[in-house]
Amino acid sequence: QVLLVEPGGGLVQAGGPLRLSCAASGTTFRLITVGWYRQAPGKQREMVARITMGGNTDYTDSVKGRFTISRDNAKNTVWLQMNSLKPEDTAIYYCGTTSFGSDYWGQGTQVTVSS
Repeated sequence: QVLLVEPGGGLVQAGGPLRLSCAASGTTFRLITVGWYRQAPGKQREMVARITMGGNTDYTDSVKGRFTISRDNAKNTVWLQMNSLKPEDTAIYYCGTTSFGSDYWGQGTQVTVSS
């Protein structure tokens, strides 16, 4: 059973930064790909960024150049540094992974960007 915990989130003004963290347990963390996803009201959940066990990263086009995903395998933690936030980044953010064919999600954290 993989457990993902995402403290953080909150309210920030447009243009400001925010960092999300995702702590994982119950898995060999260094071997998994971890992603950050978000779901805005009335929209489908979308992938925002993900990082492989080798440290390769992938971002959705709307956040390239503004968001950075990173990981520390010693701490079983993945971060999402979000800069130059826009009101359209407002959503519930989830970290997620797949382990032995099963998908796991954190509880989600609300990010609200005010204009």
